[in-house]
Amino acid sequence: MEIRPGKLLAEIDNPNDLKKLDETQLAQVAEELREYIVDHVSVYGGHFGASLGVVELTVALHYVFNTPVDQLVWDVGHQAYGHKILTGRRKDFHTNRLYNGLSGFPKRSESEYDTFGVGHSSTSISAALGMAFGSDYKGEKEKHHIAVIGDGAMTGGMAFEAMNHAGDSNKNLLIILNDNCMSIDPNVGALKDYLTDITTSPTYNKIRDDVWKVLGKISKFGPNAREIVGNIENSIKSLLLKQSNLFESLNLRYFGPVDGHDINHLVHVLRDLKDIPGPKILHCVTVKGKGFKLAEQDQTKWHAPGKFDKITGEIRKTVVTEPKPPKYQDVFGHTMVELAEQNDKVMGITPAMPSGSSLNIMMEAMPDRAFDVGIAEQHAVTFSAGLATQGMVPFCNIYSSFMQRAYDQVIHDVAIQKLPVVFCLDRAGIAGADGPTHHGAYDLAYMRCIPNMVVAAPMNEQELRNLMYTASEFKDGPFTIRYPRGQGVMPVWRTPLEQLEIGKGRLLRAGEEVAILTIGHIGNYAVKACDELEKQGIRVSHYDMRYVKPLDEALLHQVFEKNKKVITVEDGCLPGGFGTAILEFMADHNYNAKVIRLGIPDRIVEHGEQDELYQECGYDAEAILQATYKLLELSAVV
Repeated sequence: MEIRPGKLLAEIDNPNDLKKLDETQLAQVAEELREYIVDHVSVYGGHFGASLGVVELTVALHYVFNTPVDQLVWDVGHQAYGHKILTGRRKDFHTNRLYNGLSGFPKRSESEYDTFGVGHSSTSISAALGMAFGSDYKGEKEKHHIAVIGDGAMTGGMAFEAMNHAGDSNKNLLIILNDNCMSIDPNVGALKDYLTDITTSPTYNKIRDDVWKVLGKISKFGPNAREIVGNIENSIKSLLLKQSNLFESLNLRYFGPVDGHDINHLVHVLRDLKDIPGPKILHCVTVKGKGFKLAEQDQTKWHAPGKFDKITGEIRKTVVTEPKPPKYQDVFGHTMVELAEQNDKVMGITPAMPSGSSLNIMMEAMPDRAFDVGIAEQHAVTFSAGLATQGMVPFCNIYSSFMQRAYDQVIHDVAIQKLPVVFCLDRAGIAGADGPTHHGAYDLAYMRCIPNMVVAAPMNEQELRNLMYTASEFKDGPFTIRYPRGQGVMPVWRTPLEQLEIGKGRLLRAGEEVAILTIGHIGNYAVKACDELEKQGIRVSHYDMRYVKPLDEALLHQVFEKNKKVITVEDGCLPGGFGTAILEFMADHNYNAKVIRLGIPDRIVEHGEQDELYQECGYDAEAILQATYKLLELSAVV
């Protein structure tokens, strides 16, 4: 389906084309850009509300600054669709997030305008400040460095660390705070309240506007005049708002708040800020989903709604004629409520992902026992550790790739102290269209090497429930349960909870010659392969190991005593992962077998649908078949 841009947007292939337009035409460009994003996402899917909210800001930034010479860094990158369209990728935008297509996030190898690859939050200020130091060292003192960060990402500790460093420098850094009171879910915490105080104070806003006008006139007379006006401005702010020195106390010149949808005023403000040296912050107030009424009204739902009818707003769903398996995350959410009803010590924790993890189910049912701590993975882990010291049973739910950000806390604050914290790692393995920043490729490897840690992965919904129940009863240290993005395999999944033996796997199918060992959901692909092999008269054994740590050594002794040909399958990285654990066992016990390890190879895997990437990486059902043929020295299908 061809989606045609508006008249002005059709003539913009890069920011230089945008600069040829008169300032009075920018509002029309913004309108056409917003419409183009709506048209594309409604047909092809993707992130939605975040990009709509910064359309005017995106146009203004590329109109005022000399990108890509001036370095523009987007935090997280959900909001960068308009940026991609204006920087030479409009004609390819229909491939956004598709296999071998454009990335859904800024990516350095994709465009010179993408100055820094992103995907996780709170990194933009650090990156832009590093760029500023580098430019200054090279003598490029006129170059500008701009970090666009949302108020949600600002809750991440890394953002505060970067601002603390920036304020102690004299580098040419502009931080744009895109304040829409949202992450994926509504923002939480004191920073949200502080920003609300600023944006809703009529007295402050009136005097701010007057100060801005004075600043614009007097600052033209030189740096001394700017300093005088700046001191007056800061004094007035401090008098009006007792907390208004939050940013100024870090030596960041604060400007705003300004209307992030008034494009002509934004252009005027940004031009003024170009002439003010040193680190500074511009507070822009925007509406996530701006310009699409339903997205403005339900900002969480429309963060990434999938394909939809842009006229009616109806989100397109696949017609289901029979019961459909639930998403693993929903099984987690409902099971948390069941566990909490049985055990008053059970609590849930998530860093700004209540709807993404389905912990929102518990938050609605038991708001005093489920916590959204903001975009703060490190805090989430140590907060959970603190709960555990008081006899609570904390379930800390963090996406696998986000858990990487809190690895020190897992080791230092949880494992060393043998605290019974349950880590539920959602989106483990290949995550799909979000790509390499979101693939949970490494958790099996990085969790299994930690002393005192139990590491398990369910093959289906029933196993997830049972592992959660088992973990809630485990008192001897931390317990990790990892499961993938998307649906399970059991339409009827509300089975009675059963406690499982720690470190105990299971034989699913007995056969001869070849043993297939799997961990987690990917075992269902092995079931398909085994079914196909059986049709061909080939019977192999299939073991669901359940645990990577501790391994079921008794079961593995049976495997290697009986089989000289073994295949391991995991939805995780091959270096250090499940297959490596099996090889270590084999070596430690002097077994000799031919082993083929299937999993995520030692390279960065790009974006695409999960099945596309399983096939590319060589561990889908067909790859398991081919590995079996290879071990049996069969050339093809029998």
